[in-house]
Amino acid sequence: MVRHLSPPENAPAESTARKRIVAAARQHFFAHGFRGVTMDDLAAELGMSKKTLYACFPSKTALLEAVFLDKFRNVAADLDRITAAGSTDFPATLHEFLACLHRHTDEIRPPFLRDLQREAPEMFHLVERRRRQLIQRSWDKLLSDGRRAGIIRKDISTKMIIEILLGAVQAIMNPPKMAELGLTPRTGLATIVTVILEGVITAEGRSKS
Repeated sequence: MVRHLSPPENAPAESTARKRIVAAARQHFFAHGFRGVTMDDLAAELGMSKKTLYACFPSKTALLEAVFLDKFRNVAADLDRITAAGSTDFPATLHEFLACLHRHTDEIRPPFLRDLQREAPEMFHLVERRRRQLIQRSWDKLLSDGRRAGIIRKDISTKMIIEILLGAVQAIMNPPKMAELGLTPRTGLATIVTVILEGVITAEGRSKS
């Protein structure tokens, strides 16, 4: 059972410490793996005592959860900014949207996926739930704008397109399957999105891309 963190009732100093810890952990976890980075390592790098570190995050798993939540907040904010712009140039919006996804998935390297599967598989339930919420919200706005621009087909409901996307992401974008297929988060997501978009973009849309 994953214990979800609630926003701390903290003073500004504690809030700053939490942000510093999460930023450092995010960089090291995603790049080098979860197993190889210890709480002692993080405390030493941040120049803080282990007591301060553990006062903010009682375990490495709690810190990992905070890293995931921070990551999803960042992705959601970036995608919301792109889709909220309401650009009349939908192909340009789509390009920026996909580039944003690529940047965020590129941050997560294979050692982290390997360790997530071995060390904290229960945490992936949190990832799946947040990922589903993010896809439903961001892609609904994107596809609706694309339909108005004549780029996305109107004979397939946006809800159906999103369900197909969610099904493919859930089946493929998990540590065991990506390891089996030799995929990184970026290559896996890029392939899924390419296959689905090629099926739902109109002939007019293809000529503009």
